[in-house]
Amino acid sequence: MARRYKQGTARTQQAMLPPRVEDYVGRDNAVRAIDAFVDTLDLHALGFKNSSGDLAPGQPAFDPAALLKLYLYGYTNRVHSSRRQERECRRNLEVIWLLEGLTPSYRTIAEFRRINGKALKAANRAFVVLCKELELLGGETIGIDGSFFNASASDASITTKKQLEVELKQIERAIDSYDQLLDENDAQEGRNGELFADDPKLDEKLEALKQRQARKQAQLKHLQDSGETQLSRTDPDARSLSKGKQHTVGYNVQSTVDAKHKLIVHHEVTNAGNDSQQLSGQCTAAMEVLGVETIDVLADAGYYSETELAAAEAAGATVYVPIPDKHKALNGQGRITGEQIHYNSAVDAYVCPAGELLHPRGQPQQKNGVLRTRYTRPASQCQGCPLQAVCLASPDSARSVYRSEHAERVAAHRRRMHEQGAERMRQRCGLVEHPFG
Repeated sequence: MARRYKQGTARTQQAMLPPRVEDYVGRDNAVRAIDAFVDTLDLHALGFKNSSGDLAPGQPAFDPAALLKLYLYGYTNRVHSSRRQERECRRNLEVIWLLEGLTPSYRTIAEFRRINGKALKAANRAFVVLCKELELLGGETIGIDGSFFNASASDASITTKKQLEVELKQIERAIDSYDQLLDENDAQEGRNGELFADDPKLDEKLEALKQRQARKQAQLKHLQDSGETQLSRTDPDARSLSKGKQHTVGYNVQSTVDAKHKLIVHHEVTNAGNDSQQLSGQCTAAMEVLGVETIDVLADAGYYSETELAAAEAAGATVYVPIPDKHKALNGQGRITGEQIHYNSAVDAYVCPAGELLHPRGQPQQKNGVLRTRYTRPASQCQGCPLQAVCLASPDSARSVYRSEHAERVAAHRRRMHEQGAERMRQRCGLVEHPFG
């Protein structure tokens, strides 16, 4: 009978020279890079626990180097669960080779991650330094993006400052009603000379209300002291976050990707509800890691903020961020927008489309942390102007333009985006998706 299919080796076949585990792991396998990298680290200097190798009573501990290799393998292969990593130690030849046959339990794996949080971050920094030494990081262009990650919490666990204030008022009313009831009973007993049966659980109810009141007051004080507006009862660091159509209870993770080989050079877990205050901090942190004084930074429109833009550029970053359209409503009405009124530095005034000047009035006022100067022209001087109907909100109102303290940087950024914005934003899309690849 002709053989139609390829035949494997019979499981019962004995071999004089059984293959080694080494033979199952190719010379170009990425697991060898993990092994070599961890062997170069000084785990004790990085802060890993049980890294001294001292003799101790009882069963010997697992080498932190072996557990770090398993951690890195799980990270690069999307095997994050400690139970799944435990199974891989018994069936995955790459992991068997990496750990030399060791089979730590899921509890050991989870405990290693729990007690070595800071040391794992230090190891990540050491890897970035190694990439820099190997010239894998360009240090010329980076992309920044934020992503929502779920926490072990739900919307029901979130309490806001306003909710706490309402609940405290309700508790106070309930306590006052109990006190009023007691006073009425005492007065009735005094008039009639009779004793009324007391509620046997009244003291328990009052005590429960007072304990609840104390908890709510402590939570409200925590919010007032921290400046936060909400907290989670199950995960104190988690927040209810919304961005566009996205909503989650969790964290806003910022990641910075170098353009040369699309490697993450910096990341930070935040609980900020949006990205508008993250730009300068992420820029300076990435520049510090890369050891550069200047860099090009690409980010989406959610990062646009005059204050953050100015701070990032003052630190040496050349920023490319789309500018939000704040004049959409006026454009829809066919009216003249602020973009059509141009600043003339020679006379320190704005020039409207009709050629008239808007001069500064009053002292600069602060709005959202930015000093702004008001430039205006009295409505009486605009009477008879052919553009009055499309310029002024009403015939007796004055036209005003506000110039921020960062106006020069904003104007330079606007010119840069006009010239290179489309190309840079296409490049950004190719960078920030790599952390999810």
